[in-house]
Amino acid sequence: MPVAMQLSRIIISEINDQQVIYLKEIEGDRTFPILIGIFEATSIDRHVRGVETPRPLTHDLLVQTIESLGGELQDVVINELREHTYYAKLRVRQDGELIEIDSRPSDAIAVAVTCVPQLPIYVAEDVLNDVMREQM
Repeated sequence: MPVAMQLSRIIISEINDQQVIYLKEIEGDRTFPILIGIFEATSIDRHVRGVETPRPLTHDLLVQTIESLGGELQDVVINELREHTYYAKLRVRQDGELIEIDSRPSDAIAVAVTCVPQLPIYVAEDVLNDVMREQM
């Protein structure tokens, strides 16, 4: 059963290649850190702060394309941890069918915060448990 999470923190460092976002369990205390790239971090930060751009950026374009093609963005599920790499699914409903699109978690979360209202973000319980064990 996936665990509902929310974006709780974005750490952008100008001196490191890797940025960090933290997801926090909505009905609990567990947190989930993800290392991401600078472009995804700034995209997420821009949407969280409500900063407008004169033209659509990549994640804006993706959301607009899916919606223009009749898809309805449903949610994001971080569903796997394999060899220290997280995997996610961006889930889209189109014509009554649920389509799961393979995605990096950073891109999926950037899409989630681009949507109005923001998409729900879930993490598979086994992935969250693996992360909790590694933090101990």
